[in-house]
Amino acid sequence: MPVGNTMNQLAIHDLHYRWPGTGRLLHLPELTLGAGERAMLKGVSGSGKSTLLNLVAGVLQPDSGTLELTGTELTSLSAGKRDRLRAEAMGIVFQQFNLLPYLSVHDNIVLPLQFAPKRRKRVADAEQEVRRLMDAMELPESVLARPVTELSVGQQQRVAVARALLGAPALILADEPTSALDPESRDRFMALLTEQCRAAGSSLLLVSHDPALAECVDTQYQLQVHQGGTEVVPC
Repeated sequence: MPVGNTMNQLAIHDLHYRWPGTGRLLHLPELTLGAGERAMLKGVSGSGKSTLLNLVAGVLQPDSGTLELTGTELTSLSAGKRDRLRAEAMGIVFQQFNLLPYLSVHDNIVLPLQFAPKRRKRVADAEQEVRRLMDAMELPESVLARPVTELSVGQQQRVAVARALLGAPALILADEPTSALDPESRDRFMALLTEQCRAAGSSLLLVSHDPALAECVDTQYQLQVHQGGTEVVPC
């Protein structure tokens, strides 16, 4: 179900975050993403890519600046309300997948709907949508009832994407989504991911050190490390 929203899904302005106990500063002057737009954050290890994703997700709070998701200012919300907004409006693809090993493929995919009533309402028929996403991600329906641990790494990665996309969240965050894949699998995976984000109207913000992924996004941002910290600039 497309989001159908013309305003920016994500809008960040003059964001500052100081790492506790270090004095180092992360600064992002400007970043906006409209529905269906895709951006990549790139930088050396330790530059602050994952920290920035955690700020966007509302897990960390910036020291100053504005960070709006679908028109809601995250920095003004309590921790509980940020958690609720994350569940309703974001899908997250973790580097280590974060699938629950004791659940089946099906139960892993539908997990977000248990914690997000508004997201659940956007899915007219959950079972039909699960099967649509399975087919879109080139996963055989025969694995639905199997423990997720029985799947290959590439299949688990696609299950994680199906889970993130269920309910057409406004924003998909992906942290090194192709790090465990060979080049051929990486290219096919990114084609599937970007195609489904476009179909859902979901913006995509991904972190990667792989320059090949630049072809899959509209905008790139470089995390430039200097003596005082990290500056995030378009490139």
